[in-house]
Amino acid sequence: MPQTLAGRIALVTGASRGIGYALSLLLARAGAHIVGIARTVGALEELDDAVRAAGASMTGVPMDMRDYPALYRLAATLSERYQRLDILVGNAAVVGPRSPLRDVDPKGWDETMAINVTANWHLIRAMDPLLRRSDSGRAVFMTSGAATHARAYSGPYSVSKAALNVLARTYAAETDTTTPIRVNLFNPGPTRTRMRAQVMPGEDPMTLPTPEQVAETIVPLCLPSFTATGKLYDYRAAKLLDFPQPA
Repeated sequence: MPQTLAGRIALVTGASRGIGYALSLLLARAGAHIVGIARTVGALEELDDAVRAAGASMTGVPMDMRDYPALYRLAATLSERYQRLDILVGNAAVVGPRSPLRDVDPKGWDETMAINVTANWHLIRAMDPLLRRSDSGRAVFMTSGAATHARAYSGPYSVSKAALNVLARTYAAETDTTTPIRVNLFNPGPTRTRMRAQVMPGEDPMTLPTPEQVAETIVPLCLPSFTATGKLYDYRAAKLLDFPQPA
């Protein structure tokens, strides 16, 4: 793979499995140093082995995304070590409760919002100063078709992804003309991941694209040459989409 990201610093949340793992490895092969966040030390060590086998480098950060102070400590460390951040990928997410809204336990609701929405807001707050120091800061947030297609029994997840869409688009609008930062959303659609199997246990995973196939189409959004912002890339449609503009 061409070293299109040589010398770049890329932070990926939910980096230890699925799309996050595949994307981290692809970004590393393109030359980026990976800062991978995940809860499981062992899984991060496996990613580290794969990154180093590819001839790249990685910093593993074992962290629960609900530990918001840890995100700010990480930002301080990155500032001291690298003085900037070039790529931010908000990938970590949970499915949340799968039940009618009236039966959703408040603890499950709060956890879903804390990880899928609030953690990404803290990521923006913590990492924005570092992205502004990059000559071409890129941020990509992983969304879902559930954000715009309300389905029974998946309320917490759908609501959280709808909120994430607005969060990312607001950040894009605030950085569009005054900074080199470009912010976009990516919808992978059904993918052969553990999360998908959790939601659709009867589905044949062999009918779905692999995380590696999906991740290949995320890499271009992380390149300095990618200048669109406030857009949604839909994997199944294989194109960049505009959001409807207010009347």
